[in-house]
Amino acid sequence: MAAKDLYEKDLYKILGVSKNDDAAAIKKAYRKLAKDLHPDKTKGDKKLEDRFKEVSEAYEVLSDDKKRAEYQEMRDAFTTGRVPRGGQQSQGAGFSGAGFEDIFGGGSSNDIFSTLFGGGSRAPRRGQDLQTETTISFRDAIFGREITLRVGDQTITTRVPAGIKDGGKIKLKGRGATGPAGPGDLFIIIHVTKHPVFTRDGNNLLMTLPVTFTEAALGADIAVPTLSGEDVTVRLAPGTQNGKVLRVKGRGVTKDSQSGDLLITVEVHVPQRLDSKAKGALQEFAELTKAESPRIHLKERAGA
Repeated sequence: MAAKDLYEKDLYKILGVSKNDDAAAIKKAYRKLAKDLHPDKTKGDKKLEDRFKEVSEAYEVLSDDKKRAEYQEMRDAFTTGRVPRGGQQSQGAGFSGAGFEDIFGGGSSNDIFSTLFGGGSRAPRRGQDLQTETTISFRDAIFGREITLRVGDQTITTRVPAGIKDGGKIKLKGRGATGPAGPGDLFIIIHVTKHPVFTRDGNNLLMTLPVTFTEAALGADIAVPTLSGEDVTVRLAPGTQNGKVLRVKGRGVTKDSQSGDLLITVEVHVPQRLDSKAKGALQEFAELTKAESPRIHLKERAGA
């Protein structure tokens, strides 16, 4: 694509975002479009394949701060007439009497960015970087796993590293499109599904542990499942309060030789149905402990 064609395109419009949107909004818009337009879904529809390439090209520029700034500067110059359209002359500041190809040498968009960021526009270029996405389970993200993907006409097998986060990216050097100076790279964006029990905060794993009223009041040793499949035993002290957080060291995410912890939030469950015997026992308990009401000073504090 000629350099002029790149700046004539409204890359923001292609992604459905505004000029003022931040990187997160641009990434979110791209992900949705890439998912809908991925070649695995479009099944050879040439029009949609071209749209996918157009979206990928727009994201390649707008997701890079330097490229985005240069694109915006040149597009502003182009749309305001400081860079002339169609070979016409312009007396705008900085571009007087010059055509777009005079300024940028008539090269492709890759030539332009190669020149802007340290390369030479006449040097052979690497092939285009490619990007694809895949989804793995929460457990596989924590412990790592081998995945096999179909990208274009090649089958790619690689290992997802242990501890990767949702939205993490794997770079496979030299597995992109071919080019005169060698192939580009392949980037794989990893999406992680939610787990029914565990969530993640950095390298810590979090879970909620339901306990009975009597376990919280009297104390108990409780077997707790872990993501690795084995149980650990945690001890509730007598009088444990709802929302208490227990820590099991070293049972979190292991990444770069460092392990996080398992953080367990106690959730005291109140029975919804009681038989007459259990109800009577609780009424007797209430009578015996009414002097220890947790609201005994509430009214006094409220009026302070």
